[in-house]
Amino acid sequence: MTAARPAAPGRPKDPEKRAALVEAAGRLFCESGFEAVSLEAIAQAAGVSKLTIYSHFGDKEGLFTAAVEARCEAQMPHGLFERPVDLPLRDALLQIGQAFAELVYSDDAIQLMRTMAAQAAQTPAPTRLAQLYFAAGPKRTLEEMEGFVAAAQKRGALRSGPAGVAAEEFFVLLKGVAHFRCLLGLQAPPQGEARRLHVERCVDTFLLAHAPGGTQP
Repeated sequence: MTAARPAAPGRPKDPEKRAALVEAAGRLFCESGFEAVSLEAIAQAAGVSKLTIYSHFGDKEGLFTAAVEARCEAQMPHGLFERPVDLPLRDALLQIGQAFAELVYSDDAIQLMRTMAAQAAQTPAPTRLAQLYFAAGPKRTLEEMEGFVAAAQKRGALRSGPAGVAAEEFFVLLKGVAHFRCLLGLQAPPQGEARRLHVERCVDTFLLAHAPGGTQP
């Protein structure tokens, strides 16, 4: 797979067309996978020309990256990780946890992860597409959470230690075995009250492990 080429320069881009392409691409990639979806199909679904894709994103990889970034940013925006001074740490963690659960347990996210896992089984080395996916989605979210944890450690709300490791532990708790079962099709994603209680248990477990003295600030 060749490197993504930069979008071509020219007249100002139409934000509505860009948004339509990102939405259509995200939906089609989740439904059918990267290889099975053509640029023609995406352009038709978005109601634009194929040349518009090249103008905005450079190529199919650029559009894929933008679609993953948009899904993550919509569900877990940067502001979610900027804790207001007067917001208790537990409440801030609950907000992040609920948003993360809604993202990873969504039908689109589960289908895309299945697609990425299936592709990984076809080659012994990481594919460029897998690298693009990880950088645009999971890596970005982990880095945001690492910054959140580091800020809480600096204030003394969390014990000092590797902030990146704590961030990983937080998201692993939230996914747990339930997410693995969902990927296998053994159960439906938790909804409503069940999801809320799951997030609360994960946050409390995280605080017991990382808050000073196992307290819940």
